[in-house]
Amino acid sequence: MKALSVLHRAANTLLSQPGDRGTLLTRCGMCGASTLNNKIQPGFGLLFDIDGVLVRGKTPIPAAKKAFQKLVDSRGQFLVPVVFVTNAGNCLRQKKADQLSQILGVPISQDQVMLSHSPLRMFTKYHEKCVLVSGQGPVLDIANNLGFQNVVSIDMLTEYFPLLDMVDHNRRPKQPSSPIVNLPVVQAVILFGEPIRWETNLQLIIDVLLTNGSLGNVHEMRHSAHLPLLACNMDLMWMAEAQSPRFGHGMFLVCLENIYRKITGQELKYEALMGKPSELTYHFAEYLIREQAAERGWRTPIRTLYAIGDNLMTDIYGANLYNRYLEQRVRTRQTAAQVVQATVEGTGGGGSPKALLQDQDMETALESELASPSATSCKSLLVCTGVYNPHSEVPADASHSVTETVFHGHRDFRFDPSLMEPGHIVQDVHNAVELICEQENFVFTRH
Repeated sequence: MKALSVLHRAANTLLSQPGDRGTLLTRCGMCGASTLNNKIQPGFGLLFDIDGVLVRGKTPIPAAKKAFQKLVDSRGQFLVPVVFVTNAGNCLRQKKADQLSQILGVPISQDQVMLSHSPLRMFTKYHEKCVLVSGQGPVLDIANNLGFQNVVSIDMLTEYFPLLDMVDHNRRPKQPSSPIVNLPVVQAVILFGEPIRWETNLQLIIDVLLTNGSLGNVHEMRHSAHLPLLACNMDLMWMAEAQSPRFGHGMFLVCLENIYRKITGQELKYEALMGKPSELTYHFAEYLIREQAAERGWRTPIRTLYAIGDNLMTDIYGANLYNRYLEQRVRTRQTAAQVVQATVEGTGGGGSPKALLQDQDMETALESELASPSATSCKSLLVCTGVYNPHSEVPADASHSVTETVFHGHRDFRFDPSLMEPGHIVQDVHNAVELICEQENFVFTRH
């Protein structure tokens, strides 16, 4: 709830950044008058995973380009609202948008891209604090772009304190380092994604947590609480060009959590977990879908989200978890309305209208920045081109249960078989788009 509140307070900051937007108006060639383009009124939005759905590593999946040719008109404008929701986080949104534009052959705006770290822009209380960032790629630029003003990287710490990085014998310092003067105390740790040298990052992150941000001090094992830790991307594995899945950032988190518990006897705790399957991610993605529809002048409310992914533990689990939230939200509001009506009519109602209304007021306050979701359902579709691969004929429908003997989800997300049951299993993303069109009775017309 605390993380959602932070998200709501600053959502407009992200969306106010410059980027290509959908066109609200079309101009008459004869008189120059502007009119709303209301030819297409989709009541649904599409959330696409990237790795394993559109690409394998740097190699495009052939079905992806075919699918997106259906989704845009002759001018390259999308016929339905589309957001790319990825757990990748080693680049800026614009770079990812440029990559997708080249791969798919259609113009993609940075406002259509949601990376695992995108919600960090909302955690403004940390933006002026000294934060340690872990990951790869331009981590300092990424942090600055998200609003963080005082950033320290793992590489900077190894330069300041070379005696701390001792696993690689070839990189051990020949002489003790000189003391660093005026090094700021680290006040929070942000994990963007899997690093390159795991042993270095694991060692120094543990050092920061056990010294309360002051690396010149010795480890203190009796801390009742450690520094705030914010993590993006919980993927245990992801699909590249190799035949089998590769370790993801979720695997790095498993290592960090177990090292901390082994050393201290206590559980590592997160201030926030972002990226799929977090509800935060889907809540914000739904907001981006609504904004996109509004800016195109589409007045039909977006009632249904379709989430297309290749990973049961992240894409399917996350979509189903958000669907559960949306359904519960509808039930809560219906119950509250019934109780209020019963109270007005003096017929009782079997519950406490005051308590129900307090819950409703709390939800309203949390959604005040993003506005209430218009979606009432989020449907999951599983493709067989990535992490999930049955190596056999694809079941005809979702009545064939998908089971896993081992839970690959993050420690803080409980195992629930129903959340890993996709609404539909299809061969690839093109089949997914065709199925959605059929279910929505939506005909793509290129003008």
